Amino acid sequence: MRVLLVGAGGVGTAVTRIAARRGFLTHMVVADYDLTRAEAAVAALKEDGDRFSARRLDASDEDGVRRLLTEERCDVLLNATDPRFVMSLFRAALAAGAHYVDMAMSLSAPHPERPYEVCGVKLGDGQFELADRWEASGRLALVGMGVEPGLSDVFARYAADELFDEIEEIGVRDGANLTVEGYGFAPSFSIWTTIEECLNPPVVYERDRGWFTTAPFSEPEVFDFPEGIGPVECVNVEHEEVLLIPRWVDARRVTFKYGLGDDFIAKLKVLHELGLDSTARVTVPGDGGPVRVSPRDVVAACLPDPATLGERMTGKTCAGTWVKGTKDGAPREVYLYHVVDNQWSMREYDSQAVVWQTAVNPVVALELLATGVWTGQGVLGAEALPPRPFLDLLTEYGSPWGLREQG
Repeated sequence: MRVLLVGAGGVGTAVTRIAARRGFLTHMVVADYDLTRAEAAVAALKEDGDRFSARRLDASDEDGVRRLLTEERCDVLLNATDPRFVMSLFRAALAAGAHYVDMAMSLSAPHPERPYEVCGVKLGDGQFELADRWEASGRLALVGMGVEPGLSDVFARYAADELFDEIEEIGVRDGANLTVEGYGFAPSFSIWTTIEECLNPPVVYERDRGWFTTAPFSEPEVFDFPEGIGPVECVNVEHEEVLLIPRWVDARRVTFKYGLGDDFIAKLKVLHELGLDSTARVTVPGDGGPVRVSPRDVVAACLPDPATLGERMTGKTCAGTWVKGTKDGAPREVYLYHVVDNQWSMREYDSQAVVWQTAVNPVVALELLATGVWTGQGVLGAEALPPRPFLDLLTEYGSPWGLREQG
């Protein structure tokens, strides 16, 4: 399999380190707007680097992406950029006749009049609008194939197939006890994406009501995470699983809640109140005259790169799917989860836990596609495909998952 990886940040670099250890990969072109980042990712592979090459690429240049896919004879485009570039890369892969995999879906837009009640443009709507064209092409766009969304959706499918006869609720629950020495505020993942998903109206799905929205940080609950992480308060956050799972898994209710903590929520609220979460460009003075910049990009530039925090980070991160329903006529409640210890991921891959946990799942998916275990056409989420081969291969990668009976 020949892969064009677009994005050589923390997740993209972790993708190269994981994929370099697997035999399914024929060649991976690592492309980034900043060529030095792509070159650094390839150079770090050392003896494994002959299957990797670096190229400069503007992810917003749809025609340029299409040309590179064709020139390099790539079978699939793996998108490791932030969601702003989803649609240009998605369309370029379709035009080039390549398969496509991403970890975050096309951006949403709130309802103009009732943002905390009614959905406007939902996450992924832009991609699903092109589903017929993807199906006609015979190519697969596997969307939301990171950890959350991604592995969490695999867990939902597995629960429906093997653990439950009827499902009342599927709730993705994410929490961690990670700390970063020396920083008062140092998000472990892209602050651009974190602001987007945390300050947008969260989406909830109910079978009798469909998709609807609530206020940011609504419905707080304390969830007890496994492997020593412990109780963490989680709140509603906009996330792709709520838009994906109901398409293929029958459940009365689907939610996503993230363990942010009061301090993190307070800082996000301040950013919003000051307008620093905005992506609209404003004019500021510069050495050569006025410059147009996005406030959110300035915030991201002022904070440390999450990929560089591994040496200062301690603790574990947990991604998982809580499912409640019945089996053989009796009530059942389980939590399927995946925990990564930062000390382990740094020692084994020199990648901090959150970016490594995100990166391993698309690599597992690529291997399943390369070997023909996963097949499909059109625009699909992970819950549309068999879950057991994915979970078995994830364990083979040295990162097992867990199942905890609740109550």
